[in-house]
Amino acid sequence: MLRYWTAGESHGKTLLAMVDGFPAGVELETDSIDNELRRRQGGYGRGGRQRIETDKVEILTGIWKNTSLGSPIALQVVNKDYKLERLGDIERPRPGHGDLTGSVKHLSSVRGILERSSARETAVRVAAGALANQLLRAFNIRTIGYVVELGGVRIEPQVIAIDEQYKLRDQSEIYSLDPERDAEIKQLIDDARKDGDTLGGIVEVRVEGLPFGLGTHAQWDRKLDGRIAQAVMAVQAIKGVEIGMGFEAARLPGSKVHDPIQYDESQKGSPNLGFVRPTNNAGGLEAGMTNGQPLVVRAAKKPISTLAKPLESVNLKTKQPESAEYERSDVCALSAASVIVENVVAFEVACALVDKFGGDSLQEMKGRYELFMKMAAEH
Repeated sequence: MLRYWTAGESHGKTLLAMVDGFPAGVELETDSIDNELRRRQGGYGRGGRQRIETDKVEILTGIWKNTSLGSPIALQVVNKDYKLERLGDIERPRPGHGDLTGSVKHLSSVRGILERSSARETAVRVAAGALANQLLRAFNIRTIGYVVELGGVRIEPQVIAIDEQYKLRDQSEIYSLDPERDAEIKQLIDDARKDGDTLGGIVEVRVEGLPFGLGTHAQWDRKLDGRIAQAVMAVQAIKGVEIGMGFEAARLPGSKVHDPIQYDESQKGSPNLGFVRPTNNAGGLEAGMTNGQPLVVRAAKKPISTLAKPLESVNLKTKQPESAEYERSDVCALSAASVIVENVVAFEVACALVDKFGGDSLQEMKGRYELFMKMAAEH
């Protein structure tokens, strides 16, 4: 079983991810992980902390001569802005954060809650996902995440080859697939900043090259759609997850929802084994299993809860009404969310790949993968 845990606080010494069950024999590149960490810190609308931190990963364990050993891998991202011991508590909890709820639950300070619940923790989730992506690439499985809606304005993704999608996304300051609309969207963010407000939106992740049968229909807790939904919903500020057509499928008759099955002999050697669909409303998943089509996941991110013009709150000591606390924050971190969601999806897909083809070594996994593809083509 491939899995990971994280540790660390927003202004603590460091952030850690412990990855267990990663197969041996995968050549690891810290540069590709660092690139994802840089992208997570980027995007229009970010706050001052991104000018302080320059996130880089250090692989502490589980590697020898740049190759995974099959033992646990510890990933570290050090906080330059380490000042936890100097920070005081906050007395006016912020609506939308875990400040009030967490402090009541643990009978503790608000500081102890906000430091761990902060989205800063996602730096090492991105590192773990970028590590998993190196395993996926060994099987020609590729992932991309991008923004499709910001502040209520839809930005349609262009349906083109994934290499071209990468180019467009990397040209966009908001990480959309339509960089020509950046000026319009940036103005929305600038207006929100002037108003002391924040903006959210929707990100989409697409995974290509998936074989049939990752995940299972047999148990509810191992269905891949359920695992992906849980992982994405666990990202800070995510309030909804869709796969494929998502909620729109509830509004249409079945004839306009389900994807007809066709066969194209010329694609028999591809991961879809020649079974093609004129639509992909299912988003590449049926009955908890991949169906040979691209996986499509969307996530709705609420606006950041820390507002420059704070909402009404209560002083926890006096119980009198006061404005909520304000700590340095972003106006819009949706671009970063597209990076985070892409990488947590990548990790769940890698988990399902290991479940299907074994996880002791990359060599063994590839052998099982090739055997399965041969048997499936003859099925």
